[in-house]
Amino acid sequence: MKDHMNYTLLCDFYELTMGNGYFQTGHAGQICYFDVFFRNVPDGGGFAIAAGLEQVADYIERLRFDEEDISYLRGKGCFCAEFLEYLKTFRFTGDIWAVPEGTPIFPGEPFLTVRAPAIEAQFIETFLLLTLNHQSLIATKTNRIVRAAGGRPVSEFGSRRAQGPDAAILGARASYIAGCAGTACTLADEIYGAPAGGTMAHSWVQMFPDEYTAFKTYCQLYPHSATLLVDTYNVLKSGVPNAIRAFQEVLLPQGITSCAIRLDSGDLTYLSRKARKMLDAAGLTECKIVASNSLDEYIIRDLLLQGARIDSFGVGERLITSKSEPVFGGVYKLAAVEDGAGNIIPKIKISENAAKITNPHFKKVYRLFENDTGKAFADLITLHDEVVEESQPLELFDPDATWKRKTFTDFTAKELLVPVFQRGRRVYRSPSILEMRTYCAAQIDLLWDEVKRFENPHNYYVDLSQKLWDIKQQLLKGRR
Repeated sequence: MKDHMNYTLLCDFYELTMGNGYFQTGHAGQICYFDVFFRNVPDGGGFAIAAGLEQVADYIERLRFDEEDISYLRGKGCFCAEFLEYLKTFRFTGDIWAVPEGTPIFPGEPFLTVRAPAIEAQFIETFLLLTLNHQSLIATKTNRIVRAAGGRPVSEFGSRRAQGPDAAILGARASYIAGCAGTACTLADEIYGAPAGGTMAHSWVQMFPDEYTAFKTYCQLYPHSATLLVDTYNVLKSGVPNAIRAFQEVLLPQGITSCAIRLDSGDLTYLSRKARKMLDAAGLTECKIVASNSLDEYIIRDLLLQGARIDSFGVGERLITSKSEPVFGGVYKLAAVEDGAGNIIPKIKISENAAKITNPHFKKVYRLFENDTGKAFADLITLHDEVVEESQPLELFDPDATWKRKTFTDFTAKELLVPVFQRGRRVYRSPSILEMRTYCAAQIDLLWDEVKRFENPHNYYVDLSQKLWDIKQQLLKGRR
């Protein structure tokens, strides 16, 4: 994340052995096309959210082998001198297309495509996957939690349970893009602008002679952002009464009515309802109730269904680690190569597992919207030179059940993949994190509610064009 950190060798070792082999066999400069896609939505959801593109672009733009890297590789004894010399001037010279961060994505469709010489395309695989997999996973989990909260703010509280510093900081970034109101991670605010906030821990309350003094002191220090943690001793017998007293004695005389209490343990439904009555009876109707304590989308949903009086949520370990399904599963697969004349030759990977058979060729992805509702109804993967004509009827079919066909006439088609690098030069300006967050929310609003169900969501179709499907079948037949 920091500029001085050299992530060049953050790659699988076989990327280097293959690169050395390509260099010695004349394949180094052969132009290849690789797709990044995933096969299953985490938690059985209806869609995922793409995130991490900015870090991918930063990495590629700074990609260099320094003398320390070259010396290390020389010491491994398995790389030829000419290859090591080549690495001294190594730069990415290819093209990349990707969906903007915050875009809803679906299984099987490329959300990033690389066109580059073989060594370059192969070498960047590891960093692309680790970055896109991690942030897309956290963004996807976050959005489920945010949607469960039903418009109530959710803050990311997970740094201390994240798997390392990068996971904490970049996870906080991804969570903000996907809808969190803010984060407890200060460095994520400094670097990326995900708003950091927080109040007190139980240790603050324990540090003072009594709970009331702790609350009163905090209100005196931070009168405009006083959120008091009320469960250090007893929520209803001491915590809430002492918070009310501190608010009444410190804040109300200053005309400040905006304040909050936080519940971090116990039966959150019962305690929040009781606390709400006590606060209202004391005239503190504007005082908010914040809840934390190992929350996720299902617990939040159940709390609200049970009538909990909670105004916002702090979610930690189950968000920052995506505890329920901690692997995104994005893959990086060769889709085509160019011959000496610049012709694109499609490539396919075949497997006994039908779900692992890849879609060949250099491709585009269109998102199709109904003109009368504005909602997305399908994505269409086409060859790179195909154009979807909105003025013409469009027949779609299920690639897994080709007899299922339907013709659409009143629709709008939007290309999803945008240029990020052209001939090694970065051409994509990463939006601000707030712009990404706004874009993400708007794009999710374009999906039908049925696709957004937590359990058994509607299957959003990702279809192949007839030309692409025909090429895939020809390749499958030719490999039997």
